[in-house]
Amino acid sequence: MRQPARAGELKRQAARIEGRATLTATLPYRIAAVVLVLFAAGHTFGFLSFRPSSAEGLAVYNAMNSVQFDFNGAVRSYAEFYTGFGLLVTVYLLFCAFLAWHLGGLAARQPRSIGVLAWAFVAVQSASLVLSVLYFFLVPALLSAVIVVCLLWAAWLLRNAAA
Repeated sequence: MRQPARAGELKRQAARIEGRATLTATLPYRIAAVVLVLFAAGHTFGFLSFRPSSAEGLAVYNAMNSVQFDFNGAVRSYAEFYTGFGLLVTVYLLFCAFLAWHLGGLAARQPRSIGVLAWAFVAVQSASLVLSVLYFFLVPALLSAVIVVCLLWAAWLLRNAAA
């Protein structure tokens, strides 16, 4: 008779621990979502408004706009590719913001449904961090680092919920 009571108590304790972990995992996901929206806004404004200040940079900018080529039946300039890829990054960042916000809600309601997606999201954003450090400058690297820390924090808090 004592064994079922103890098993019931263990289940209640596990539920309390899981509840605390999943509710607190909401916060880092929501922080990451806000940072991702700020990243998207800064990225979009920055790349669309950038104009080179040196003569050499201006020559490259003008060449990117004036040199056109046929690519799979479409005539495009390098500037159009630059703009297209830049806007693609904006869409990616906004989707990641949506995903982070959504995972924050799931962490509170259905933490087990997140599973390995939490760690996959960390991996993708870690790759973005490495690329930001290697190819860009301090601000995107810092924003990427904040996002990775938030996602690691959330995934760590959810690690037992997936079991």
